[in-house]
Amino acid sequence: MRSLLARWSALADRVDGATPADRDRSVDALRALAILGVVLGHWLVTSLTSTDGGLRGVSPLAHMPWLAPVSWVLQTLAVFFLVGGHVAAQGYASARARGVAYGSWVRLRLGRLFRPVAAVLVLWAVVAGGLLLGGAELDTVRTLLRLVWSPLWFLLVFAALTAATPLVVRLNPLWPALVVAAVDVWRFGLGGPEWIGWVNVAAGWLVPYTLGAAWARGALVRRRPALLLLGGGAAGAAVLVLWGGYPASMVGVPGAAVSNLNPPTLAAVAFGLAQCGLALLARGPLARAMRRPRTWAKVALMNLSAMTVFLWHQTAMMSVTALGLLVSRDLPGLHTVPGTAGWIAARLLWLPVFAAALAVCWAAFHAYERAPRPRKATGTPRARRPGSMREISHA
Repeated sequence: MRSLLARWSALADRVDGATPADRDRSVDALRALAILGVVLGHWLVTSLTSTDGGLRGVSPLAHMPWLAPVSWVLQTLAVFFLVGGHVAAQGYASARARGVAYGSWVRLRLGRLFRPVAAVLVLWAVVAGGLLLGGAELDTVRTLLRLVWSPLWFLLVFAALTAATPLVVRLNPLWPALVVAAVDVWRFGLGGPEWIGWVNVAAGWLVPYTLGAAWARGALVRRRPALLLLGGGAAGAAVLVLWGGYPASMVGVPGAAVSNLNPPTLAAVAFGLAQCGLALLARGPLARAMRRPRTWAKVALMNLSAMTVFLWHQTAMMSVTALGLLVSRDLPGLHTVPGTAGWIAARLLWLPVFAAALAVCWAAFHAYERAPRPRKATGTPRARRPGSMREISHA
């Protein structure tokens, strides 16, 4: 045990020493917290129940609506888009100053996003085919694929906004927020078509993304704008939920008439503004915490594998659920209907098991997140330490 701690301490010191002195570590900390929120949120509000020999997706929020405040803590996508806009704006400005062409810049950024996706798609295509050939129910296979692939919409939207950075970098966040409001009025107030809501998939996430770009320009570095975002966003979300008819949950609930997330609503955007304000206020404490080498090393290594963690966390949960069927088809917190406080307690006990399964997925697939190895003129691969600090990308 002492040997492991000594090795970890040595690694943390190396990571800390390799980090540029001018790096804003609070940005990496915010991204890590956002990814962690998404992972824990999915593990806690998504459940697979054993029904009639198959697996069905069930949300605890459908059975226990009083758990809605959990979604306020763990629905952290606005923070991820805030950080993404901030880093993309800074990165593009830096690339232009160095004379890097837009095409080279965007290929580098999008490559980090999409290289790991291929492994997920290929593996699950093989798994789905094997399950169907083995006699699994079509509904079971469809449920599993939906859980794996549905989060990929996030990557598509994020990639589109990243590619559009030169166009949106100076866009006032008020404009996409007004688009979201207009779409909601049309949908809910004037009886407009449901498909118009999908405009908000771009407009809704453009709000925190453009806030991040404004932060990169120095517009949000003071406390007052952050406090206004936090207070105004929280008040707006409360008004919309209490008197505007919007659901309290900030994630989708199966069977609910309206989802705040799919597509984003004005309530989700207001809530996201509050999250962004809180994130900006937390920068100081996070920066101080990141001065500790061991704390910073955890965040840095998390950022090195952010996409791997995001893409494989659902696979980890489903693998544990499927393997659990070999023991019993009624394991509490794993296969049972999430309708009691006992289910919550049991589910919390499964989280370390999910994390262990995710660690296995990370070990198998994190290499796909690495950039291709540069080669010397002779074609000989250049030696490179895995996990080099130069690999920490703001993708």
